[in-house]
Amino acid sequence: MANKLTETTRSVKLSEVKRDWHLIDLKNKVLGREAGRIAQLLQGKNKVNYVANLDMGDYVVVINAKRLKLTGSKTQKKEYQSYSGYPGGLKVESFKSLINRKPEEVVKRAVSGMLPKNKLRKRRLARLYIFADENHNFGDKFNKNN
Repeated sequence: MANKLTETTRSVKLSEVKRDWHLIDLKNKVLGREAGRIAQLLQGKNKVNYVANLDMGDYVVVINAKRLKLTGSKTQKKEYQSYSGYPGGLKVESFKSLINRKPEEVVKRAVSGMLPKNKLRKRRLARLYIFADENHNFGDKFNKNN
């Protein structure tokens, strides 16, 4: 005789995934804590029917990226590195200069580092929209819970 649980349990299809919109304001919020929260929304871990092998995450719009904060002395000491692949091609930029020049990049790198390193990462990051101030062009698409 078959088990009742296996008779009723079925896997989720990608066509059944419903994507919500979330608005996150980073004004005076700690970067690491909020980046973890954003990464979970992009993965879809907040959903009841979450499965790891499907891309079931939501859209996330982040505002006030320029006004976030870091804990401790990271504001002075944190550095971002990029390497071109050529000898002498290492570029190092401090947090202060990157947040002034391109605040969206700071948030994107933090969230990207908290997402799983697999084939779904680029698709998840494509649903992340980051703005330096509170002006955005997404209107009233948002979930009222956040």
